[in-house]
Amino acid sequence: MPHVHALPDPLQHIHILGIGGTAMAALAGMLVDAGHRVTGSDGNKVYPPMSDYLASLGIHPMEGFVASNLRERPDLVVIGNVVREAYEEAQAVLQGDLPYLSFPELLGLRFLEDRRSIVVAGTHGKTTTTALAAWLLESAGRDPGFLVGGVAANFTRTARAGTGDCFVIEGDEYDTAFFDKGPKFLHYRPRTAIITSVEFDHADIYTDLAHIQGSFRRLVELLPEDGLLVARWDHPSVEEVCQEARCELRRYGPGQQWDGRIERVDTDRGLMRFTVLEAGRSVGSFDSPLVGEHNLMNQVAAVAALMREGLDAEALAKGFASFKGIKRRQEIRGEIGGVTVVDDFAHHPTAVGVTLDALRLRFGGRRLWAIFEARSNTSRRSFFQQDYVSAFDACDLAVISPPQGLDSIPEAERFDPARLVDDLRARGKEAFLWGVGPKGPLAPAEGADAIAAQVAANVLPGDVVAVLSNGGFGGIHGKLLAALTDRFD
Repeated sequence: MPHVHALPDPLQHIHILGIGGTAMAALAGMLVDAGHRVTGSDGNKVYPPMSDYLASLGIHPMEGFVASNLRERPDLVVIGNVVREAYEEAQAVLQGDLPYLSFPELLGLRFLEDRRSIVVAGTHGKTTTTALAAWLLESAGRDPGFLVGGVAANFTRTARAGTGDCFVIEGDEYDTAFFDKGPKFLHYRPRTAIITSVEFDHADIYTDLAHIQGSFRRLVELLPEDGLLVARWDHPSVEEVCQEARCELRRYGPGQQWDGRIERVDTDRGLMRFTVLEAGRSVGSFDSPLVGEHNLMNQVAAVAALMREGLDAEALAKGFASFKGIKRRQEIRGEIGGVTVVDDFAHHPTAVGVTLDALRLRFGGRRLWAIFEARSNTSRRSFFQQDYVSAFDACDLAVISPPQGLDSIPEAERFDPARLVDDLRARGKEAFLWGVGPKGPLAPAEGADAIAAQVAANVLPGDVVAVLSNGGFGGIHGKLLAALTDRFD
């Protein structure tokens, strides 16, 4: 059977290829809640926490993408974007008569019909803004559905169906599946869209900024006339993709119709007091654990969108005050010997810069370390070699880890960590290339051991150490905390 665009009837047993991924496991939970029987497979053994979560749903993933996984015929197959067409199980689906579709398509068909879909999109800030908007609605008693690409401390899941009229969803611009190379967010039926930023990223699927902008233009085109577009209007690349919007447009950012100002930051408790302005008039002042100029604007965007959904300043204040933040977004992993270890997902140079600016604001004059791993397909290439030089301005010391897997990238296109260290030093920054052995970059675990040991030996009480990576970084967070314990306890 070909790729389908409607749900088959009956629809009881759903089988998911790539079920071990965070989003796919979250979808599995929503489907189980909705009364479906769910099975799934993954390319390798699924480990905690995803394996524990799936087990709690009664799902035990099959290991390997093999045709025998389909022996018990499902009513529908969902194929994740980690699955390649050449895999045996994918070929069995394509050559057989099983109906199949992608994860975003199923989400749209099964959970977004007749809902007020609020899609949060952008190169930066979408996870934070999605999680915050979902919690503001939850705190107001609206029981929203949501899908967040990170772990929000206020929720026990990254996704749920909810019973309310709103569904808040992180709109990923990455491609959908091997049979659908369009971005995921085109399947999310937006009535409201927030666009936080549009920059070049995902060098493995996009060629340049204009290519990415084309995808965002398609998102804007999906908005109905009675919908809402909340756009970061001081970013020219955002303004360009939003010109043809046919719905209400709420422009936000410094000097825009919707703006905000930071009133004060409590560096002891890590809280920010801020005010949201509409046309220069205050619509409310709020306390939040999200600190920094970029978080100020993420929160302004959430207010602009949710006031359209009927939330007033009192309801919003209650939500902001009770928001607990997001894992891997300025997350404090521990404090030992007066040294605070912070984990953040930042990897794009813009994200590195605004995260370090925010940490400087949050922790005041404390000495700030930045340990950076270039891990993404884009950051391991030379596209942002020069942009990273200024991204570390807010820290006192920068530790650069050599990227893994450069052999797969043409030599002329590779990110050069040694050159970055030299450029940072020329800028007056203390910078180091650690995690390198006599034969080149150490393996991830060994590199993490070496960096953790060197940082722990050189920090002082009162220092803040920020680990910036969009991956596990060889378990460096735990290793650093263990090394600090050995030194100070």
